[in-house]
Amino acid sequence: MNNQRINIFTGHFGSGKTEIAVNYAIHLKKHYHKVAIVDLDIVNPYFRTKDARQLLERKGIKVVASAFAGTNIDLPSLPPEIFSMFHNKDYQIVFDVGGDDRGAIALSRYRQYFSDESYHMFFVINCKRPMTKDAASTLEILREVEQRSRLKVSSLINNTNLSHCTNVDDLLIGQSQIEEVSKEMAVPISFITGGSEVLGQLPEYLKPKAFPIELYLRFPWEEST
Repeated sequence: MNNQRINIFTGHFGSGKTEIAVNYAIHLKKHYHKVAIVDLDIVNPYFRTKDARQLLERKGIKVVASAFAGTNIDLPSLPPEIFSMFHNKDYQIVFDVGGDDRGAIALSRYRQYFSDESYHMFFVINCKRPMTKDAASTLEILREVEQRSRLKVSSLINNTNLSHCTNVDDLLIGQSQIEEVSKEMAVPISFITGGSEVLGQLPEYLKPKAFPIELYLRFPWEEST
């Protein structure tokens, strides 16, 4: 785990960044007294941090959800509670950011606050998604996120998966592709995420990067199943 107080999770639509952001906040709560997660995802109408509010709050994690998350409103004024997270240094903060240029622009609204203290910005990659199916397309999206947000990606996360059908070969193929991105951008790969069973099959040299995640978010039509 890195030592930055502010942790940003971004990535293309469908990368799984929200699920990872939720898991990371829960992980932080094991080590810190005060943890907050800020939902800046205005892109995805299904998987948003605020959908896990009850679970997170039961675990003692503060949830700050933007009023415009999940709407078509063009970035109205931001709620003061989000700004307070920068000023209250007692909190470890996780930002869940939308996966296209609107999400990156929303993040850029806070650039002056990120400039005041260091941050860690994770870029989550699922190589099974069409827009990040190879290193070239992934690099294009990563650079666009950096340009729009005016922030720099600090490290990469390999979240290559096919939901419940994921196997270790999927992760290894994704790892090979993401290593190309890592070399080109000169940023490290921090985590390989997935279920504990699949991660347990990784080669020994990759196991230190394993970050097991639970699936806390569901589509609305799955809630009663």
